[in-house]
Amino acid sequence: MSSLSGLSIGIYEKALPSGVSWRERLTLAAQAGFDFVEMSLDPTPERLERLAWSKAQRNDLRRAIEETGVAVKTMCLSAHRNWPLGCGDAAVREQGLALLRQALDLAADVGIRIVQLAGYDTLPDETPGDASRERYLDALRQAVVWASERAVMMGLENQEVGYVDSPTTAVHIIEQVNSPYLQLYMDVGNLIVKGLDPLPEIAAARGHLVGIHVKDARLGVPRRVPFGEGSVPFGEAFRRLKAGGFAGPVMIEMWNDDRPDAVEVCAAARRWIEARFLEAGYKAAV
Repeated sequence: MSSLSGLSIGIYEKALPSGVSWRERLTLAAQAGFDFVEMSLDPTPERLERLAWSKAQRNDLRRAIEETGVAVKTMCLSAHRNWPLGCGDAAVREQGLALLRQALDLAADVGIRIVQLAGYDTLPDETPGDASRERYLDALRQAVVWASERAVMMGLENQEVGYVDSPTTAVHIIEQVNSPYLQLYMDVGNLIVKGLDPLPEIAAARGHLVGIHVKDARLGVPRRVPFGEGSVPFGEAFRRLKAGGFAGPVMIEMWNDDRPDAVEVCAAARRWIEARFLEAGYKAAV
């Protein structure tokens, strides 16, 4: 498990080998020193099938979590890329809402604490505007009712594209919806991708931050930048988080594309990130 006191460090499902069972995936995460794995619900059929898991399949995952000691604490619901909640097509919106309700059911059944929501309000061929954003807000107002019924937190992610482009924008949305079940799951790397100054954006997130994604990135380059080779000011960012009292889950976002040394690469990334947290003043585990 991670060597930090108080912070749980997780790894994105897509950073680990694919084509393995959840028990095997959690075992590999444990070997690499992680506390949890983030489940991906992207638009691919094999991942969306999880929404239709039987009670027995859900119980199997719960047993694997208990026996490996590695939680599935968070879920990345990126399927809304294909079914955005503010889309002008009512059928697309309804499908997006159905996916969200099913995702919250799955989260409640297997013990996932936070469902990360994508900030897509339109399809790529649509023009976003006031109408799409109001539809997106209406969908979130319905979603917080479902989330509160299931006691599952939802976290908006600031993304490199789409409506939710920064923590400042996310907090504005959160304040309009006005529910404790909708907060912010910040992606530090995406701030750099968008050319934003991370320090005031981290300050804007205070009071709403339930978790963070960490990855290295460059302006306009959101993926597959090795840690230490991008432009993310991890030291300054983590010191700002420490000053704000952040102690939520930290998820390392990587895509290892089934490389044979994926587990070793993930473990090395964990050690690198933990070192930056220690330099920022977080304490080592005793």
